[in-house]
Amino acid sequence: MISSLRDIIDFLKSLDELLVVDIPLSPKFEIAAALKVFDGFPILFENVAGYNVRVVGGICSSKELVGKVLNVPFRTLHDALLDAIGNPMAPTITDNAPVKEKIEKPNLSNLPILTHYERDAGPYITCGVVFARDLDGKFQNASIHRMLVLDEKTLVIRVVPRHLYYLLKQAEKLGRPLPIAIAIGLHPAILLAAASSPPLGVDELHVANALMQNNLKVTYCNHSEILVPAESEIVLEGFIYPDKLAEEGPFVDITGTYDFKRSQPVVEIVEVMMRRNPIYQALLPAGIEHRFLMGFHREAQIRRYVSRVVPKVKDVRLSFGGCGWLHAIISIEKSSEGDGKNAILAAFAAHPSLKHVVVVDSDIDIYDLNSVEWAIATRFQAHKDLVVIKNVRGSSIDPSIDEKKLLTSKMGIDATKPLDKPQSLFMKALIPSLSEVKKKLEDLKLVSKQRTRTNA
Repeated sequence: MISSLRDIIDFLKSLDELLVVDIPLSPKFEIAAALKVFDGFPILFENVAGYNVRVVGGICSSKELVGKVLNVPFRTLHDALLDAIGNPMAPTITDNAPVKEKIEKPNLSNLPILTHYERDAGPYITCGVVFARDLDGKFQNASIHRMLVLDEKTLVIRVVPRHLYYLLKQAEKLGRPLPIAIAIGLHPAILLAAASSPPLGVDELHVANALMQNNLKVTYCNHSEILVPAESEIVLEGFIYPDKLAEEGPFVDITGTYDFKRSQPVVEIVEVMMRRNPIYQALLPAGIEHRFLMGFHREAQIRRYVSRVVPKVKDVRLSFGGCGWLHAIISIEKSSEGDGKNAILAAFAAHPSLKHVVVVDSDIDIYDLNSVEWAIATRFQAHKDLVVIKNVRGSSIDPSIDEKKLLTSKMGIDATKPLDKPQSLFMKALIPSLSEVKKKLEDLKLVSKQRTRTNA
């Protein structure tokens, strides 16, 4: 069973699906540049200039990759995540934790924390999962946050009004800091669970354990009752001070544009636990992995909501061009007029940050944008198939939004076939023996030459 980041690295090596870079690269811009060049591929940096710590990124870059690690068919991964959220399992608690092999005083300069883009405020932790407990001790929460390094033991953390924000407000009312642990170097199941939004009180480690078929082990931190994955590479223990604020940003968000500067809470690190020869896990902001982790649970939610209003949903995709967040493409099996519009409205309800939705029939490949555009060209009439919703709450990461009121306009395109016309009008013309001839030509390497010429 794959239970740690190290297991995954070995597994990917065995499949020849891990890129290994052994030339010296700096954590300031150079590693981020390499992650951009190889965006979408797992990559291990063996030689980080100035550090004895390796860096890995791209581990969660696709459904196919995560499905292989979890031993789940990637087309059922949405259902697997929703089932794990609905049926969480408590992991095994152990004192024999690899992450406790080394205990050190905080010195963040010892870690190869990346600086990604030219206008970034400084080095940012981007793949750290923040664990915190409800101050009544009833439940624990896990979520992914970006954290700007201020000095050797201090960070500033971006906190949006979700579950960690709720716990931080609890601490603020009591006039005390919130104990937290930041885990780095984790199994994809933990990252996927932490990036999801289960109801408040559902422990994301229990969700991850369900995804891992009850093979997750956790351990208590040394300075709190917080549980962290026992096979984490690095854990930073500390406190968030709700009354201590510092400027956070600029920083590149999922859209690939710079987010606003804000005053955000300060984190003070009091101790570092780590494995021997730890591996630092990085995530490129606005890269494929960022968009996959942030959007995957929303895809699953959209699928669930749309399934309640149409007979069958074939697939859902938050497109890369839509930043993995703002644009959804949904394929359905339409049985009556209005199904497409119902699907559009259900998608907006499922994912309030969504800005544009395209609904197509099940014969359209939603992973082929040419096919989606063809459906819009041949099956869509703007005067009757367009849905526009004005002045509604949108996503704060959309730079075109009303910055103060966070109001936007949303659009849905029903590109499904009208049922009152002959369906033969909307069939793509096919050539008999196409697949057989294509295979023969591929054997002659003619098809690949033609494809290269077309893309040039």
